[in-house]
Amino acid sequence: MPYQEGSNRRWILEELGERIRPEWNNAMTPGRWEIARPHLRTIVSALVERFGEVDVYLQFSATERCDTRCRDAAGDDCTCSCMGENHGGAAYWRNWMLVGETTLVDVARKERHLLVRSRS
Repeated sequence: MPYQEGSNRRWILEELGERIRPEWNNAMTPGRWEIARPHLRTIVSALVERFGEVDVYLQFSATERCDTRCRDAAGDDCTCSCMGENHGGAAYWRNWMLVGETTLVDVARKERHLLVRSRS
């Protein structure tokens, strides 16, 4: 999102609500806003509406961990690092290793890039 003194934080709060706490991470180059995962879909939709398209970078540890509930799920809403990519067994080519009773592990990517565009 192009930098605008003070107004970016206000816009984020208007879109997500006054109770959230967006953090500006200046250590990253370029700097970026960080928000809690449950707000991702809402803020991406708002950014697409405002700018027409948005690049989304999701960063995770080198080891992807999913749960058997993820692999066996039917929807696209996800709380694990795959962000829904493995739901319903979609990543059938992966060599999952069951760790514990429900945790699945696959050594995979470190970053996922998505370009989200407006439908209009």
